[in-house]
Amino acid sequence: MDQKKKKKLVVNIILFLAIMGLTFWFVFWDEEFSEVQAAMHRMATGPLILAIVMAVLFVSAEGIMMWYLLRSFGSVSSLLSCLCCAFIGFFFSGITPSATGGQPMQLYYLKKDGNSWSFASVALMMLAFMYKLVLVLFGLGILIFWNGPLRGWLGTWYYRLFLLGLVLNGFLVVGLLMVMLTPSVVRLLLGKVEWLAVKLHLLSSTGSRKERLDHFMDNYRSALSFFKLHKKNLVVVLLGTVLQRATVFALTYVVYRGMGMSGASLTTIMWLQAAVYIGVDMLPVPGAQGITEAMYRRAFRGIFTAQGVTASMCITRGVSFYLMLIIGLVITIYQFFIKKHAHP
Repeated sequence: MDQKKKKKLVVNIILFLAIMGLTFWFVFWDEEFSEVQAAMHRMATGPLILAIVMAVLFVSAEGIMMWYLLRSFGSVSSLLSCLCCAFIGFFFSGITPSATGGQPMQLYYLKKDGNSWSFASVALMMLAFMYKLVLVLFGLGILIFWNGPLRGWLGTWYYRLFLLGLVLNGFLVVGLLMVMLTPSVVRLLLGKVEWLAVKLHLLSSTGSRKERLDHFMDNYRSALSFFKLHKKNLVVVLLGTVLQRATVFALTYVVYRGMGMSGASLTTIMWLQAAVYIGVDMLPVPGAQGITEAMYRRAFRGIFTAQGVTASMCITRGVSFYLMLIIGLVITIYQFFIKKHAHP
């Protein structure tokens, strides 16, 4: 990782920590911390461990599907390497606005690991497409079969974030599909980016780059053609993504039962958690911090007690986001800094 990227990483981390500090202030400014802490202590050890395992499986599932897709192209990357790549992507997605930093760093890591730019690009684009598609399908399912109850649980947040998030994710799914099915659009966009970089004197004008770009596009078309002929691979990834999303939606129910509460069904809690994810997924805030916590408290205030909703949010968010972010940070430091010096 060059100095420019390191400086950008430091800036993103500082911004992330600043937003995190504001988020904690927002969460606890009107709460008795001792009461919230007491509610958190009621969380049973077994369900807490299960929630952590589910969070790890959620991130790891991306690595497994990444390995599955890359292996179709004869990739040299191991399953462990792809699992590391998934956590690296989670870390950079968490500290950058709208999760824009995740896939570029994953692409950089996969290339560093010996993969082709084009094959890695198609695999990552396919994973992003499936992730967004499944999120939209969950949202449409809620809209069709559970619209009335959801409006009651979310109140004005139903219009402010849930519907907005569903529409934005829907547009992104259409955009990704158009890009994947029309390589000419990809070639045009890459050509425009290169032209702009040359004009800004960020790159020099060379014929070798054009040859590399043409080679990239040849492999890109080959990868797309492979998936058109092997639709089974796409079905496997689609089903895997559904299970991945369901795992993190169900995590909140594990926390609910682990805190000794009952009465709300698994499906109710899963639909509410899905609605929260859909509402905040496209927001231009690192990790969607602050707004996620606010929407969670609104959605689940009728499920948990007054202090219980804040405690459950701290546990759920702490396990599914902050803990995974720490694991991602540790793996990132090892892969880009320690391992680099250990194996020159």
